[in-house]
Amino acid sequence: MEIKQEGKFKTLFKRYGILCIACVFALVVALGVALGVQGARQVSVTPADFGLPMQNATVVKDYADDRLQLNESLNRWEIHLAVDMTSDDNAVFSVLDGVVDSVESNSLDGCVVTITHGDGFTSIYSSLGEDVLVKAGDRVTKGQQIGTASADATNESVDGAHLHFVLMQNGVEVDPNIYLDLQNK
Repeated sequence: MEIKQEGKFKTLFKRYGILCIACVFALVVALGVALGVQGARQVSVTPADFGLPMQNATVVKDYADDRLQLNESLNRWEIHLAVDMTSDDNAVFSVLDGVVDSVESNSLDGCVVTITHGDGFTSIYSSLGEDVLVKAGDRVTKGQQIGTASADATNESVDGAHLHFVLMQNGVEVDPNIYLDLQNK
């Protein structure tokens, strides 16, 4: 009579199979929790707390972190982690009280004003003209004019004079539509 020996893998699985399944389950739960925490970046701030960066604005290109949009100026597809908008007078305003971190200028983005607000928020206003009304270190109030949108940003020059508005929370770009009432300008 021949005694059939089980394979080493089968013996190992019989001995440690439950442990392996438990480890995989724990990994899936941990990953789910980590992704859930990452998705929960928003604080309890209502759209009424924020002002609009432009009055009577028209959105030229909306925020899109989940799909590619064509950048006609650069002739390439890319995600768009900002909202581009224009208005009749192109006046640009601070969306919240804050402190101007920097005022910089470069050929790709035009003039760029970065303002730090409370609750970890930072707003970035790009494609401004050279007539910026604030400087680094200035305190600004919600609704205070900080500059005028222009067509100076060569990376979006085909779009004409517009504001490229980025909203960040805790160093990460967030969809401005969550906090700003852009649909009811």
